[in-house]
Amino acid sequence: MSRNYWLTNVRLETGYIKENDRVAGTKTELFHLLIEDGRIGKIIKESEQFGNDLPVKDAKGLLLLPSFIEKHVHLDKTYMGEDWRACIPASGVIERCEIEKNILATIPASTQQRAEALLEVILSYGSTHIRTHVDIYPEAGLHNLEGVGHALESYSNRLSSEIVAFAQHGLLRPGTVPLVREALRNGAGIVGAVDPATVDNNIEASLVQLLDLAVEGNADIDLHLHDPGHLGTFTMKRLAYLTKQAGWEGRVAVSHAFGLGDVSKEEAIEMGGILREAGISIVTSLPIGRNIPPVNLLTECGVEVSVGNDNIYDSWWPTGNGDVLERAGRLLERFRWTDEVSLTQTLKYITGGLTTLDKDGNQVWPKLGVAANMLLVDASCSAEVVARRSKRKAVFYKGNLVSGTLM
Repeated sequence: MSRNYWLTNVRLETGYIKENDRVAGTKTELFHLLIEDGRIGKIIKESEQFGNDLPVKDAKGLLLLPSFIEKHVHLDKTYMGEDWRACIPASGVIERCEIEKNILATIPASTQQRAEALLEVILSYGSTHIRTHVDIYPEAGLHNLEGVGHALESYSNRLSSEIVAFAQHGLLRPGTVPLVREALRNGAGIVGAVDPATVDNNIEASLVQLLDLAVEGNADIDLHLHDPGHLGTFTMKRLAYLTKQAGWEGRVAVSHAFGLGDVSKEEAIEMGGILREAGISIVTSLPIGRNIPPVNLLTECGVEVSVGNDNIYDSWWPTGNGDVLERAGRLLERFRWTDEVSLTQTLKYITGGLTTLDKDGNQVWPKLGVAANMLLVDASCSAEVVARRSKRKAVFYKGNLVSGTLM
């Protein structure tokens, strides 16, 4: 349980500044927040008096935002904390998996050590919730799951997490399904597979098996789908049908979903309706050089979209810094969201839908009683934070300072 205290001189966004009926900026004011048992207990204006019977932490006018959610990362794959090494060229996904398997089997640092090194980096950038995919395949058994599980347990007082039992090497590969089933009984709450057409070579069998495992284990689903164009959208249509058939609406996500960015606008709108009706969300890492899902169109269709980092310094990709805000910044570059309102609304893609202001300028965060998962940023407003990737000074989880400092 968190220690109760006052967080004073916090800058909150209270509305938009308008000039000639156009938004010209964001209005902010200073407030004092009472943090009680890990939640926001009171919000009072700077001019109001607060009791002096509790400790005080001075935010010194820094901007307060909801903390971030890292929706797609691979803690078991990273080389973080290890000596530098670049990627070995591979002809395709299957060879890439073999290269990765061989390297991780001989790397000096344990899965737990590497995962903890990456968690520290991700936390420093403001994410207090993480969804991590963990590879499950016969050669590794549940070794990766055990290592990541220990790492997340050691950080459980600093962030929350979800684990995906991920059949990276193919769900239909012999020996994989029993291992995934066991993983769902031992810490994983989500089941994941990859490219039913090009990795499993059987769309229907792969998707049916995926839904069967989810229903049997009462688990959510997160499917990696890199397949392009109509192959990708056909796979999503079948997934949507099976999702509704199983009554699994609202419990399924598709990561990457590149096919949505390859088809015509009319087809993308049709797919948006199909995904919305099935309650299927989309997670994008905004890779450079690929057509990505049309985030603005999907949002207009009522599809939930999130942003994640995906690979961070591993066998698949040598870059990545763990900063999901940097990834969100790519959205404005891709879709040219350069005005104050659009920039402010971009925040929702890395906070689980939370923004400080709605499109009309009404204050919607923070609210009394919500968890004090938040961060202090050196910026004038959230639009500046997104556009300039502003420095995060302090990160709080359930009211506790878990990264950075308050000087």
